[in-house]
Amino acid sequence: MDSQDNARKRAPRSARGRPRGWDDKTAQNTIKSLDRAMEVFEYLSEAQGKTLTALAAETAQSNATVYRILVTLQGRGLVEFEAEDQTWHIGPRAFVIGARFLRRTSLVDRARPILRRLMEDTGETANLGVEQEGAVLFLSQVETHANIRAFFPPGTLSPMHSSGIGKALLAKMDDRRLDRFLASAKLEVFTLHTITTHEALKSDLRAVRERGFSIDNEEKNIGMRCIAAPVFDVNGEAVAGLSVSGPTSRVSEDEIKRLSRPVIEAADELTRAIGGMATRLPT
Repeated sequence: MDSQDNARKRAPRSARGRPRGWDDKTAQNTIKSLDRAMEVFEYLSEAQGKTLTALAAETAQSNATVYRILVTLQGRGLVEFEAEDQTWHIGPRAFVIGARFLRRTSLVDRARPILRRLMEDTGETANLGVEQEGAVLFLSQVETHANIRAFFPPGTLSPMHSSGIGKALLAKMDDRRLDRFLASAKLEVFTLHTITTHEALKSDLRAVRERGFSIDNEEKNIGMRCIAAPVFDVNGEAVAGLSVSGPTSRVSEDEIKRLSRPVIEAADELTRAIGGMATRLPT
């Protein structure tokens, strides 16, 4: 075997589809003009209906540069120009591309690393659930390493009114949909803490909306407490919930405020990961 063969053998093989130096994100491996164009495009997506002058000023770029970017994006259908008021807007092609992303997005797959970090940050079991025919369907869970733990294997169903995730989703329903739910729901009693009247549930949901997270305060199982927050889709609708659950000895009333922050942050992260738009107010 000659020296060239040895060199080839020693040289690291690049991953399929990735060039050498893939992990090098320094300026030499970025396209500055493309980066500037994406800055304008992203800014326009958040602030629809901007004039050329306003876009240039607010992105700290020259009028000429921004104009070239806009014309290029317009040629791809990513932005549109309204001649009447001389403003630029996001174009239909942006929606088409976004829709393709949504088709490949799996809620469970996107949630797994977020659930794991949530468990590590809080030390409690992290859960993902969705509404299914008036109940919470648990889709995924990352268990805590502690001896005493909550356990909701995928496929488990839990009543909405006594579940942290369930109440997080109920709190985001409009009045008409909530009334339909209440008209058919049986508020079954599980513990002395279970909410069993429509008035009490509505009062609890108002509190959920105000603080941005829900609490299952031993309402399903004595000695277990859960903190949950909703996950939103591209239309700003609550389509899932993330929660942490554990024994009241660890998830005490004094710990609720501290534990709620990572739950809300994880729910917001998953919202962004699936291309969604959060509608909650900051807490």
